Amino acid sequence: MSNKTPKPNLSFWQIWNLSFGFLGVQFGFALQNGNVSRILQALGADVHHLGYFWLAAPIAGIIIQPIIGGASDFTWNRLGRRIPYIVGGAIMATLAMFLMPNSEIFVAFLPPMIFGAIMLLIMDASFNITFQPFRALVGDMVNDKQRDLGYSVQSFLINTGAVVGSALPFILTAWGVSNEPDTAAGQKVADSTVWSFYIGGATLILTVLWTAFRTKEYPPKEYAEYNNIDVSAQSDEESLAKPKDSFIDTLIKSPKVMIQLAAVQLCSWVALYFMWVYSTPAIAQHIWGTTDTTSKAYNEAGDWVGIMFAAYSLAAALFSIAMPILIKTFNRKAIYSGALICGGIGLASISFIHDQYTLLIPMVGVGMAWAAILAMPFSILAENLPADKMGLYMGIFNVTIAGPQIFAGLFGGAIATSFFDGNTVGLLTFAGVLLIIGAFCVGIVSDKKPATEE
Repeated sequence: MSNKTPKPNLSFWQIWNLSFGFLGVQFGFALQNGNVSRILQALGADVHHLGYFWLAAPIAGIIIQPIIGGASDFTWNRLGRRIPYIVGGAIMATLAMFLMPNSEIFVAFLPPMIFGAIMLLIMDASFNITFQPFRALVGDMVNDKQRDLGYSVQSFLINTGAVVGSALPFILTAWGVSNEPDTAAGQKVADSTVWSFYIGGATLILTVLWTAFRTKEYPPKEYAEYNNIDVSAQSDEESLAKPKDSFIDTLIKSPKVMIQLAAVQLCSWVALYFMWVYSTPAIAQHIWGTTDTTSKAYNEAGDWVGIMFAAYSLAAALFSIAMPILIKTFNRKAIYSGALICGGIGLASISFIHDQYTLLIPMVGVGMAWAAILAMPFSILAENLPADKMGLYMGIFNVTIAGPQIFAGLFGGAIATSFFDGNTVGLLTFAGVLLIIGAFCVGIVSDKKPATEE
């Protein structure tokens, strides 16, 4: 049976509004990636134990994303299908961003390091609640012809938010905001970081509300017609709000491409985790020659890592614009694997660079890889998922993102100690090798949409 009604083409600005909230979410996520390690170290965490603190985030993702994905598949109310979860997650993430850099204020209730770790858990869990429905929303609303464009626009907005979020502490410092905590007054986190989190939280909630008010999801009957879903004699909402298979049955019926993509995801997300968690201590030791987390040099290194992250995010945003054109000229898998190779070479080259400004060059390759990682797997996956279980399968697929990060969190410190004599810059080299391996794994992925029965 063919679809009764094809999905309409959306205007560019409709596609833009679908993902605009992701700009704010990634603004906050970039601040987390670039600054949480130094916040936790300032609160008393040991550098070799940082990975353990970050473990809470992927574990939360494994639990939360399938639940949120499945729930959003069967939610139909005045706000829509995915948008209630997007807004709810954004509110929680904003509160956590406001509280985390002020962890020492709550010392009467919990030690600052423990409070900071709890805020990291809440922040990342909230990002997970928001991320998954956003990705499913594009799959819901955009037709096959515009799918690569839809996920490329999403990738562009993600990276635009990341550019500003990553660079913000550096920018505020340049504007005269203090980059050193007032330790005499008991302050543990510098004002530049604190204000960056305030601005990031406000941006997050405002952009998500823009998407919520500017996007109208397809009502149940229309959605069913566009996706060839049979509904019973019950009301459309009742029929579509009831799962037809158990979770175990759904898992067993997972499309084969999910398994194929898992190998690529394993390499990609272990590499990204090492980069996010260990870049600040690695660059501080490698370029600034310090491991003292309270020193001015260490905070300068942390700010420069923010600039590096902004550079790769800018490169990713620009590459996101080019991706739809490159995919048409070559093919999706060639662009995916080529981008991963560029990212791998970029990360692996850092240990050979001894000038802070030269560090911006390899970030171009990292940005290309990041743009591909954000868009390609979800574009491939969306073509192979049943429309009535889009959110649930997207949530299950998150295991291929969170699982590798759990592995990296458990063993990252041990790998640095055992193979790189405790020097965390070695983990960045290892991350580069993993991205190159992931590029070769792309070859096993079948990105062709399965034939449908007439």
